[in-house]
Amino acid sequence: MSSKTERTDVIVVGAGFTGLSAALELKRAGVDFLVLEARDRVGGRVEAMRNGLGELIDSGGQFLCEDMPELMALAKARGKTFVETYVDGEFITHPSMSVEEAERTYRIAMAIRERMNGIEPDDPSITGLTVATWLERQKDTADAKAAFRSMIEGLWCLALDKVPLWHLIDNDRRITNEVFELQYFLRETMQSLADDLAGDLGDRLRLNEAVTRIEHGSDGVRATTAGDIIEARAMLVALPPATASKVDFAPALPPALAKALGVWESGAVIKILVRYARPFWRERNLRGMVMWRDQPGLFACDASKDLDHAALIVFIGGPLALRWHELDQTALRAEVTARLVKALGPEAADIVDFSSRDWTHDRWSGGAYSDLIIDATARNAERTILAGAPPVYFSASELSPSFPGYVEGAIVAGRIAARKIQSAIATSASGS
Repeated sequence: MSSKTERTDVIVVGAGFTGLSAALELKRAGVDFLVLEARDRVGGRVEAMRNGLGELIDSGGQFLCEDMPELMALAKARGKTFVETYVDGEFITHPSMSVEEAERTYRIAMAIRERMNGIEPDDPSITGLTVATWLERQKDTADAKAAFRSMIEGLWCLALDKVPLWHLIDNDRRITNEVFELQYFLRETMQSLADDLAGDLGDRLRLNEAVTRIEHGSDGVRATTAGDIIEARAMLVALPPATASKVDFAPALPPALAKALGVWESGAVIKILVRYARPFWRERNLRGMVMWRDQPGLFACDASKDLDHAALIVFIGGPLALRWHELDQTALRAEVTARLVKALGPEAADIVDFSSRDWTHDRWSGGAYSDLIIDATARNAERTILAGAPPVYFSASELSPSFPGYVEGAIVAGRIAARKIQSAIATSASGS
């Protein structure tokens, strides 16, 4: 069967929040476009699924806070219901310590993070240092350093000995929330917000359309999918950098750009929703929030929608996720349950439903929640990728000036990229 050829102004590859936001910006500007998404759904690293009880749950990106203005505005405009994350009561650290010790350890871990962010990313004294090496040199208590490691590996889902210190500082400085970043989640799921945005795109969005080849030249671009060839004046590759690096470009991208895309690694995370008959931890004045210092990257929090929907989310990030990725469902459940029981007591074993989503080595996004640069010498990687190889442009949450690696960052990055492409097209039209 022969492929049919279509024409449009802009092809957007990927319908995560970056691609969706870019497409809506192009639509507002009256630019013709097509969004091509490899999956059978939109949202990228945001996703919803049914648990064993038939409930629709967030299996991907979920949380937001009032310091994320674009995402908050979108959710309000679309009539979403905000559920405030329960944070009353004591915060548990494991191995256990007194409330006073736990609070002091957490404060010191946060102080380590602030101290790190006080260093200039281009300070020559940190050239070549990983976060792990820098942390070893700090004179804080072992418990505080373990809490910091667990926090950072839980947030960024990569081993600290892989991440250049300058890159984490540069990233962390762009995450500017002062309120708790797990402040809210949406009763309707974050995926429902992605679906709403997709609904505004109509037939300009195509699912199950994996782009297998991108040809580009001064006269435009051509995208090949399983069934179609689409030609356009410009293209936005709205994929995480490590995923974008695997796309087949013809001719090959300029060496500096190809190298800049190749220095990233996707995080590894397993996200689990554990349902209970009641939020038993609250009865003991616990907030359901647990950080394991002896298992860096393991973290739990209360995700109950109400008293009739008692739930804990367990996040497994970084090297621990890579190890537990090898477990079957029964073994994974046993590992998680045992740790919840040790932290929260025997009632933690009375599980009503256990639903997990393993994002490690995900086919279309590489992993979650974000890609990070793992080459200490790649200081210009972001700038090089953002410059692109016109008429091919790149955008991703990882490249956002605010909240890289978050849905907020994806929205901002997508809009910026769309405006850049719109301007380039307008300039080209006026010059032709």
